[in-house]
Amino acid sequence: MDKARVTIREVAARAGVSIATVSNVFSGNKPVNAELRERVLKAADELAYQVDRAASQLRSGQARVVGVLVPDLDDVFFTSLVSQLEVLAQKDGYDILVASSRDDLGLEQSRLRTLLAWRPSGLIAVPCSDTVPEVLRGEIGRLPIVFADRVPPEGSLVDTVAIDNREAGEIAARHLIARGHRDILLAASSLAISPIRERVRGASALIRTLLGREPTVIELGSNADRGAATFLRWLERHPQPSAVIALTNVTTLATLSALARMRIDIPDPVSVVGFDDYPWMSARKTGLTAIRQPIAEIAEAAWARLRARMAGDPAPPTHSVLQASLQVRDSVRDLAVAAPNSRDPDPHPNPERPAASPKAVH
Repeated sequence: MDKARVTIREVAARAGVSIATVSNVFSGNKPVNAELRERVLKAADELAYQVDRAASQLRSGQARVVGVLVPDLDDVFFTSLVSQLEVLAQKDGYDILVASSRDDLGLEQSRLRTLLAWRPSGLIAVPCSDTVPEVLRGEIGRLPIVFADRVPPEGSLVDTVAIDNREAGEIAARHLIARGHRDILLAASSLAISPIRERVRGASALIRTLLGREPTVIELGSNADRGAATFLRWLERHPQPSAVIALTNVTTLATLSALARMRIDIPDPVSVVGFDDYPWMSARKTGLTAIRQPIAEIAEAAWARLRARMAGDPAPPTHSVLQASLQVRDSVRDLAVAAPNSRDPDPHPNPERPAASPKAVH
């Protein structure tokens, strides 16, 4: 026969404190001094006490839980974002429940209903599309909600946190143009997603202005293997570009895989600027120049807004915009050296800079 579950009363007796003190230690509802907290945690550990979250929720009507919805847990950007949010939530006494929509609108609705069934204190979501998920429309104004990353450029009915995606595209294009590249291909995931459209617009506008030509844009989707196959077919049917700007970390992997299968070297004959910045990018024989998104800062800004809303902040929605930066390595060939008489469109071709603090726009 299984042993009976240890109760909060037994933990209180073992620690020599009140039941309320034990409750406050595990719920975070009220501060508890360090000495009492240590006694409670030690007693709980000795008794192998497990917090009954369901019972806690029934008593309070709300769990000390925050929901986090992302499109794809196979995407390192989203798993990194979740990891950062988990650390921030834990520091403030919250647990997080994570769900993935798999970039499917129907599944997104189902996963959101599941998260809402927990009566979370708040929700941070990276939506599938540019529109507010139908399930959340009735929650706006009632449930604290923050949208991160995939944010329509015209704003939202809830707080949002994202990078300046148009500028990110411009930074990548400027770096290539300053090094003499003219035949530039943009590898997007899906133009149906607003941040990707903005990155394409930023890069395209700069290429159009400085070179007087339109870049080629191809959509590779959100799966690296399928994206590599798509790009491989494109390479088999078209002349090689001088350079590729991959606009997500997944399209970066797809681009590198397709070039490797064709035995096309980087940076000669094809240069590559990737997106996001992870250790593997600098661990390669040819380090990858990439646009860095400030993931820690995105998570911090999103959590700060959610905490403010959960504390009752009634201010209008704020839209925080952070800046990306360029991490220069060895994956871009300098063609300008071979053509010294060519006009350099940028006398300061390395726009690398640290991520700035969020700008709140109302």
